[in-house]
Amino acid sequence: MSRPSLLHEVRDKNTVFSFMQTQASPALNVDKQILLYLEGLSVSFDGFKAINNLNLYIGDGELRCIIGPNGAGKTTMMDIITGKTKPDSGSAWFGQTINLLEMDEPAIAQAGIGRKFQKPTVFEFLSVRDNLVLSMPDERSVFSLLKARISGEQQDRIDEVLSLIGLVEQQQLGAGSLSHGQKQWLEIGMLLMQRPRLLLVDEPVAGMTHQEMDRTAELLISLSGQHSVVVVEHDMDFVRQLAGKDRTVTVLHQGSVLAEGSMDQVQNNRKVIEVYLGE
Repeated sequence: MSRPSLLHEVRDKNTVFSFMQTQASPALNVDKQILLYLEGLSVSFDGFKAINNLNLYIGDGELRCIIGPNGAGKTTMMDIITGKTKPDSGSAWFGQTINLLEMDEPAIAQAGIGRKFQKPTVFEFLSVRDNLVLSMPDERSVFSLLKARISGEQQDRIDEVLSLIGLVEQQQLGAGSLSHGQKQWLEIGMLLMQRPRLLLVDEPVAGMTHQEMDRTAELLISLSGQHSVVVVEHDMDFVRQLAGKDRTVTVLHQGSVLAEGSMDQVQNNRKVIEVYLGE
């Protein structure tokens, strides 16, 4: 199995929370500090090229914002990463040893890639805490998980995640009673129970209050370092909050990278202004 180059060497819900056994993937190797390699990817649907020779690299522990107009290929890109869509050409590697194009959706989730869709998909009839219990990696059935005695280590992990997502006081409440923002945080917590190395987050602040947006930005920033986080978002104020002065922002257009750099660089890029940000 060949190692991917860096150019020249440089959930769905059922998938994310699957309890299926899958074939063990190779050990993750990030010796080059790159966690995700997408190289030369192209895919067409009925003659429309949704992804067109896409090259994208995400560093280990990086928080990356990806923006672009509707139809730019953002969702299709995430579909390829998670195994929902197979490209016509190109390569997709998780670290230097895991070929994502040879794996199905459950295997990719098990390898350490979690995806959060725009609409939160929590188990509304269960408590916040039980939502996290159900999200633990386990080969047992849903019902046996709920009835099982949780180990001390598992309890500690649940408490850690509850604290991280800011729902300690709400842990015994039914998830259906949470606000929209809290449901988004809970779903992020459910992904974190799987201990993913890469989190793909799709438009997390749609429909949130300003206060919830601020809290979401704090949460996602806090996850970077231990996790790589890729955030697809249209809200430019939120992207500025996440990107700060130093983080990389990638602009997709017509299925490929139009521009990449700091938020200031992207905002002042003439091509980006023409196709996306407007005058």
